[in-house]
Amino acid sequence: MTISFKRFLAISLSTLLLQQTVAEPVQASKVIAKENRSYFDAKELYSPYASWGISPNNSASINLLEAWKKFQKKKEIVVAVVDTGIDPTHPFLQQNLYTKSGKPTEANFGVDFSKDRRMIGAPLDNHGHGTHVSGIIKSIFPDVKILALKYYNPVASGIDNLNSTVEALKYAVDQNVDIINYSGGGPEAALEELRILKEAERKGILVVAAAGNEESNIDDRKKAYFPASYGLKNIITVTAHDESLQILSSSNYGKNSVDIFAPGYRIRSSLQNGRAGFLTGTSQATAFVTGVAALIKSQYPQISTDKIKEIIKNSAKKEVTMEGKCASGGRLDAAEALAMAESMVNGNDVNRQLANNSDKNSSEKVKEGKIIYRLTNNQ
Repeated sequence: MTISFKRFLAISLSTLLLQQTVAEPVQASKVIAKENRSYFDAKELYSPYASWGISPNNSASINLLEAWKKFQKKKEIVVAVVDTGIDPTHPFLQQNLYTKSGKPTEANFGVDFSKDRRMIGAPLDNHGHGTHVSGIIKSIFPDVKILALKYYNPVASGIDNLNSTVEALKYAVDQNVDIINYSGGGPEAALEELRILKEAERKGILVVAAAGNEESNIDDRKKAYFPASYGLKNIITVTAHDESLQILSSSNYGKNSVDIFAPGYRIRSSLQNGRAGFLTGTSQATAFVTGVAALIKSQYPQISTDKIKEIIKNSAKKEVTMEGKCASGGRLDAAEALAMAESMVNGNDVNRQLANNSDKNSSEKVKEGKIIYRLTNNQ
């Protein structure tokens, strides 16, 4: 029997084994050299909530320190994270919460659209996925403002979770957020979801979406993954690589349907209850691209959404292992993206817009495969 309206969190099977892992403390021997001065404190690259994906000492990282050297904040950026909610008291995230009105409080730190919610203004994360994704975005752009929009209820039906997703997306678009991060999806298109995302396109709101973890080529229409596969000009679709620059065995790909690779294996970030830990999947890769897009949009708010997408793709670092797997044929490079944005602005090629781990432990030798959290009762 076909299961309709499934919605997934774009994390892999091995994620469950790693979810309770607590991050190691920062080693005191790590010293930031004077030449590494940047807009943000370079020590943050070594925080207990940071991963190899932003480490200056890792050749597979996104080259973030060099991007920070180029960066100058010009505009506050609000990112709507449509996910499982957030831990509002997490020490890494509590200063980044954004609300429509008033200061964040215990009863007002986002919006809960999930089925059978208790408090609409308190999207508490009981899963960890949303808090983890938000932490990655913050690790790349420490000043980002995060609008936490919860759609996920583990005991809700697939159609209920999809309806909650649509409500959350509509709210984000109505609020004219700068970027929507959606680290999830499913195999079915939804007309109302598409309509709202087209409105986001019209407004100039960037949407960064996970390619999914179905081990599939989503260029094949029968294996499409939504919202990543809608093909709108404002959607950046992201797949995941590891520290060896290999695509994760679980990750979807597609020369035409997927735009770029980003770090996605055993990524350390914030987890609920003030913890840190590791998760794996295209969910995590998506958050890296959102963070870099936020940097660009903050420094160069005059660059249009379609141009930001073009910059991120064209600045990708080409890799043989990624050729034919995505449109850019490469992986996220934050410094090159900022440099390309600067060149574009200097050339006046801009438009105004409306919207403001290679080593594996024995416990990890489980195949990275299908997403385990299916947002439906019909499993």
